[in-house]
Amino acid sequence: MPEITYRDALKAGLREEMLRDERVFIMGEDVGLNWGGAFKVTKGLAEEFGEDRVRDTPISENTIAGAAVGAAITGMKPVAEIMFGDLITLAMDQVCNQAAKMRYMFGGQTSVPLVLRTVFGGGKNIASHHSQSLEAWFMHTPGLKIVVPAFAYDAKGLIKTAIRDPDPVMFFEHKLVYDKKEEVPDEDYTIPFGQARVRREGADVTVWGTLFMLHKALEVADELQKEGISVEIIDPRTLAPLDTKTLIESVKKTGRLVLVTEETKTGATTAEIAAIVQEEAFDWLDAPIKRVNAPDTPVPFSPPLEEYFIPDNKRIAQAIRDIM
Repeated sequence: MPEITYRDALKAGLREEMLRDERVFIMGEDVGLNWGGAFKVTKGLAEEFGEDRVRDTPISENTIAGAAVGAAITGMKPVAEIMFGDLITLAMDQVCNQAAKMRYMFGGQTSVPLVLRTVFGGGKNIASHHSQSLEAWFMHTPGLKIVVPAFAYDAKGLIKTAIRDPDPVMFFEHKLVYDKKEEVPDEDYTIPFGQARVRREGADVTVWGTLFMLHKALEVADELQKEGISVEIIDPRTLAPLDTKTLIESVKKTGRLVLVTEETKTGATTAEIAAIVQEEAFDWLDAPIKRVNAPDTPVPFSPPLEEYFIPDNKRIAQAIRDIM
């Protein structure tokens, strides 16, 4: 299999679905001929498919989301890109009150087969309006499916599954994974929602994390192996639906759990996961559940402050040592 970047794996998945189904089209700010997307995921697609199917939009996230909802309920398969995840706030009514609720409120007479792609996370020193991690907001909204691919192979398979899904899918990426490479098949494949992946087998402690934090957790696991600590790492791949079975089985094996995401701590997805494990696997825990999150502040612009804000390898390793 060729080794390609996360960015190119996403593009390959988009391209294959556009070839497979003429109803699929892409829309968003600067996704077309002039730029190819802020992170170059759609670069070259407008040249191949034309501007009708790779549409540049006005700088209006509410309009992008609203047009995508309208297109979806009338039979199209829109893939709408919001340049930065923070800016979904400008489209919350369209996403959370319209797209998420339409199938339910119309008694199943309509579906909303749209994909909303966006990017979360810090590490680029682009301040509070372009660096947040807001996954928990959408995990709290019934009717939305939430995808958080951290690796190239999953990015391709999951974007294809998302496009084929009859319901609205929030597809969350991270700025710092676009250049990471992995072997990805050329052929068509999909990855089912709600199936976590054990990224690393271990015996002493389970680490559950998302997006760029998984890459850090894998580095920490290599370091701690030298100290005789065996770390198992769970990649949920989707937050809704959520695979709790794989996580609970891992916790029952290791007896310890560390949860790592880049979200601010209060009300993060880590809080929900901790509650689930407390309810379903309390008797197997040999130590308190530890959470590693960003502090409850806006994301700083200052490079040293942002570096402090984002959970790092040292904090992840310390959380694991604390419960060992």
